[in-house]
Amino acid sequence: MLDLLRTIAAFIIDIGVLIFIHELGHYLAARSQGVTVEVFSVGFGPALARFKAKSGTVWQISALPLGGYVKMQGWGEESSTAPARPGSFAAAPLRSKAVIVAAGPLANLLLAVVIYAGLFMGAGQITTQPVVSQIQPGSPAAASHLLPGDRVLAIGGTAIANFSDLQQIVAGHPDTVLDFTIERGGTTLSLPVTVGDAMLDGEKIGHLGVIGTQSTLRRLPPGQAIAAAFQETGRQISAWFSGLGTLIMQHKGLRDLAGPLGIAEISGQAAAMGLVPLISLIALLSINLGLVNLIPIPVLDGGHLLFYAVEALIRRPVPEQAREAGLRVGVALILSLVVLVTFNDLARLGAVSWFTHLL
Repeated sequence: MLDLLRTIAAFIIDIGVLIFIHELGHYLAARSQGVTVEVFSVGFGPALARFKAKSGTVWQISALPLGGYVKMQGWGEESSTAPARPGSFAAAPLRSKAVIVAAGPLANLLLAVVIYAGLFMGAGQITTQPVVSQIQPGSPAAASHLLPGDRVLAIGGTAIANFSDLQQIVAGHPDTVLDFTIERGGTTLSLPVTVGDAMLDGEKIGHLGVIGTQSTLRRLPPGQAIAAAFQETGRQISAWFSGLGTLIMQHKGLRDLAGPLGIAEISGQAAAMGLVPLISLIALLSINLGLVNLIPIPVLDGGHLLFYAVEALIRRPVPEQAREAGLRVGVALILSLVVLVTFNDLARLGAVSWFTHLL
């Protein structure tokens, strides 16, 4: 029961923070562009708690915590023949509309940077050292006479700061001889290393056969922490696009997609490990939420931005029929995705196996 309560609490915290920041981005951008915001809601459905600010915006927490919205004056009235009211979204110039819509996903990406910077300053940044901890028998590393305990200082003149740097260079040079500068027993050596090859998702990459497990935890000063936070966010964004490409081109990773149940399970596991893993998960989920919303599918923020881009090119609003057709396609895609991730969640929880066995 305690595990269940912790999972529910962690899920509510994760989703609540992500939704609030996302909608706050829309809200602040709307206010900055002179657009009146009527309602700011975390969640859908009946309001559980609400108050009206001096600005006239109603802030509320609603019953279903699986989303949220910012209701702007004149939203959805762009195609209306009636004159747009001053201060409404419909009356805003195209550039302002794009800024307001894009601000939500960008707020999620910025949240990840802020979280990572805070973690690197407070808890510290974990760095895997470029030290060879283990060597696989018969691997290219063994044939090139690398030894456990070797610290890689540079490869071909490129300084190596961590094990990830080593991995990236090796992966990009299959079947190549690289000049390693290593430190062994207090002595600096130059060693030619022949990199082998391996196949990963149908692509040939370099293979060395070494494992690095020596890690350090170091608190960073503010400047370095912010720079490292941008680097980590960029790395996660790159990994997201790489995964999306694999999903689209090779149809791999469909079973790994998670929905609300999967996120709740992961949130509970992170909360069980402590506050830092839970906060790190919020940063990762925030990046995913921001990028998913930028996908150019009608209904999502990216779909609206796509319509605005087309409008800027043709110099007139997208025809209403085209908008409605796009929205129908978008809704169908989103519903299909919901069905898929729900099935994946139930399968991971064992419900599908249980039901199959029952039949």
